[in-house]
Amino acid sequence: MPEIAQTPEPPYYAVIFSSHRTEGDNGYAEMAARMIETAARQPGFLGIESAREDLGITVSYWDSLEAIHRWKNDADHKEAQRLGRRQWYSGFRVRIARVEREYGM
Repeated sequence: MPEIAQTPEPPYYAVIFSSHRTEGDNGYAEMAARMIETAARQPGFLGIESAREDLGITVSYWDSLEAIHRWKNDADHKEAQRLGRRQWYSGFRVRIARVEREYGM
C-alpha cells in the first residue's frame, strides 16, 4: 500500500495532477520515478501521493506558491512535461489548491 504523505500543519499547497495515459510505457515509469526523486530535492517540497487505475491522480504538497513555480520550471520537469504532452498522456488536468485544514487517523 502506498504511503500517505506526512504533511505539516496547514496552510500549505497541493498540486493535483489528474491524467489519462496512452498505451504502452514508452519510458514513462522510469521518468515518473525520476520526477519523484527530483521533486523531493526541491526546496519547499512536503510530500507526494499517487494512484493509478484508468484515471491517474498524483498530489504533491508544497510549502508555498513560489516552490510550486520553481518545480513547474525545473529543467528536468520541463522535459517530462514535454514528453507527457507528446507521448504519455491522452489528457490531463492540473489543479493547485491551498490546504486550510486536515485531519485523519
